[in-house]
Amino acid sequence: MAFTGAGGKTTAVFRLARELVGEAGTVLITTTTHFGVDQVRLWDAHITASGPEEVAAALEGVEGVVVVTSGREDEGRAVGVDLRIATALGEFAQRRGLPLLVEADGSRMRPLKAPAAHEPVVPDFVEAVVVCAGLSGLGKPVGAEWVHRPEWFGELAGLASGAPVTAAALATVLRSVDGGLKGAPAGARVIALLNQADTPEPQAQGRRIAGEILGDYDAVLVAALAEEEVYAVHEPVAGIVLAAGGSTRMGRSKQLLDWGGRSLVAHVAGLALAAGCDPVVVVTGAEGEAVGAAVADLPVKVVHNPDWEAGQSTSVRAGLAAAGRAGSAVFLLVDQPFVEATMIRKLIETHAATLAPIVAPLIREQRGNPVLFDRATFPEFEGLTGDTGGRALFARHRVEWVEWHDERALQDLDTEADYTDLGGL
Repeated sequence: MAFTGAGGKTTAVFRLARELVGEAGTVLITTTTHFGVDQVRLWDAHITASGPEEVAAALEGVEGVVVVTSGREDEGRAVGVDLRIATALGEFAQRRGLPLLVEADGSRMRPLKAPAAHEPVVPDFVEAVVVCAGLSGLGKPVGAEWVHRPEWFGELAGLASGAPVTAAALATVLRSVDGGLKGAPAGARVIALLNQADTPEPQAQGRRIAGEILGDYDAVLVAALAEEEVYAVHEPVAGIVLAAGGSTRMGRSKQLLDWGGRSLVAHVAGLALAAGCDPVVVVTGAEGEAVGAAVADLPVKVVHNPDWEAGQSTSVRAGLAAAGRAGSAVFLLVDQPFVEATMIRKLIETHAATLAPIVAPLIREQRGNPVLFDRATFPEFEGLTGDTGGRALFARHRVEWVEWHDERALQDLDTEADYTDLGGL
């Protein structure tokens, strides 16, 4: 994992190392720029390597948090390694199954920065890049006191020298391929760490920035590392509309019933879109072409499940296969029209604050729908068969309950009588 940007990057590296060392026994840290000499002395071992051929021997037998530099110093700073040594470290870490954390640029202790032409120096084997920004820089002027390379930052953000840094401007820099996204290897996860959110105001600003940049990042963390607090983890949330059933009790396709002037499947997909789900996946089965046509004007993915008759489990897997990089998924049933977008957003916000494996509504002491499942649970859906859905996972994981007081959300449209009684045409 590589760390770039400003506003707590080195703190993030060493705090993560301390958490990981309890599991791995050894964590390797290096930099392709510089570390302060005093920082290096804080950790369990400091190993130097002037060439890639020295790496394996130098690391043999060491344990704990191990910092690797080139052995050279420059104005009180330990000079980092070049890409040849970094690659050798990566190969060693992979062979031994050890975490390797790389600080890939510098920021001169400023909360915000823009990268120079020569940085960041991110090894191409890196699997994830954490782009850091300090929210203490918001509202401060674009200048050397608060921003490393302020001229370039201002150009990327569209701000004049001395203008206050806004949340929108920081989001613009973070989204730029010449700014926050610069240097990330193809295929690597890219995570934004919005640090210094130590009061409610920067926490709220962090949420706004997350909403702006999440399409370009795999996750956005809002944190105050000095207080060892992570307040929220925002990730793309897939909305998966299960619309493959044969509607045998209804006698006609529930998916295509009129509800408020449009089809029921379009109504439910619209709820997922209004709640901010991305992507929204509509899984079809029976009458697949007609159901797909009913949502053709919506920005959704339509996935046909040819095995729909084998039960809901097959539709769940088809939906997850189309979820892409989503960090969680909300499963919506097409025959529950009284669910609200507000409820779905509440599930998403609760998951961002807790990272619970399962987040579900609790209505009149009953479990309701829809239900949100964290990505960590996705592999378990592969083992489900027949008409079993996510309820099989409730006994295996912690559930975060969200109280909801509209009992109509429990109502299903199973029969013609239900449809008529609940407001259908």
